[in-house]
Amino acid sequence: MRRFRIAALLPLISILGGCNFVVLKPSGDIASQQGDLILVSTLLMLIIIVPVMALTILFAWRYRHSNTAATYDPDWHHSTRLELVIWSAPLAIIICLGAVTWMATHLLDPYRPLDRIDASRPIVPDAQPIEVNVVALDWKWLFIYPQLGIATVNELAAPIDRPINFRITSSAVMNSFYVPALAGQIYAMPGMETKLHAVINTPGTYRGFSANYSGAGFSGMRFAFHGMARADFDKWVATVRASGGELDRQGYLALERPSENEPVRHYARVDAHLFGAILNMCVEPGKMCMNERMALDAKGGMGLAGINNLLPLTYDKQARRGAVFGATPAFLPSVCSIEEANRNLTASAPPAAAEPVQGAGLPRPARKQPRDAQQGLSTLPVRQPSNS
Repeated sequence: MRRFRIAALLPLISILGGCNFVVLKPSGDIASQQGDLILVSTLLMLIIIVPVMALTILFAWRYRHSNTAATYDPDWHHSTRLELVIWSAPLAIIICLGAVTWMATHLLDPYRPLDRIDASRPIVPDAQPIEVNVVALDWKWLFIYPQLGIATVNELAAPIDRPINFRITSSAVMNSFYVPALAGQIYAMPGMETKLHAVINTPGTYRGFSANYSGAGFSGMRFAFHGMARADFDKWVATVRASGGELDRQGYLALERPSENEPVRHYARVDAHLFGAILNMCVEPGKMCMNERMALDAKGGMGLAGINNLLPLTYDKQARRGAVFGATPAFLPSVCSIEEANRNLTASAPPAAAEPVQGAGLPRPARKQPRDAQQGLSTLPVRQPSNS
């Protein structure tokens, strides 16, 4: 019978053999500190959980119905010493957890530059971090190395013991950049930039993926992260540069289209301003960037020039992939009352032309008399924004 019980436990042991403890035994200093934080928090909570579970079993056994030797006191209702234990222990644990959380929140802030390589080595003053721009696409990852002028798809590499500064954004929908061996997950959002400072301390190939569901191809949105010695990293960079590919804006527009299970790609050259254009939603040539629009607003925008700039500032995904009501959304360029619109259309000074201003500080378009100016607002055309 004993042998049968041991044999019955073998399938459970084999299941545990497939567990991956990379979160608790990572290869990067930031992830290691985060793993220690998990262990400390768990141990502090077990200080309460273990005694409670043990006392539950003890009380159930000691005061069972068949134990006539146990003290029976139905009128008992209070014990000062017991109250002190019940309240002081959780209070002490909450104080400890609060202190640990407060310190870790600041020390492990992903926006905070690193101050050490690992527990025994601080960052030297002249250390040069490697910059990596991360773009979450549907459904693949684009990594741009601005210092090296190269880019890769679904492959990331970095030298060991060298700080890595990640700038992260998304092209369309919200994603989450996550390499468990390196650091915690950081969200990637369109039109926004998030940051992560990290370091890898042990050579190896580690798994990276999106930790936020983003559609049909989400399961294939994975990449390999290579932690390399300096010499091996230089060889990897030389291999990427030998690929001969070039990633410009038109190439990015083709790459950005949704696709699943994309193979690794290398680009020997990359447009130096591509990441900024992706972040500001203006990859298409001639399209006004989001930071330019904000500059106009800061100078009191939303006049005629501001409206003309607002209309073509549509989301890249709608213009290139098609929207629910068609590939090109329609807009009515008027934010005034009907009476004001009629007076403006019949005034001696006609409204500004519909051509968009292409950037902050440029002159407003030349004024043109609309063909249907005398017919009022009822004939005002619905404007289609230009993608050029």
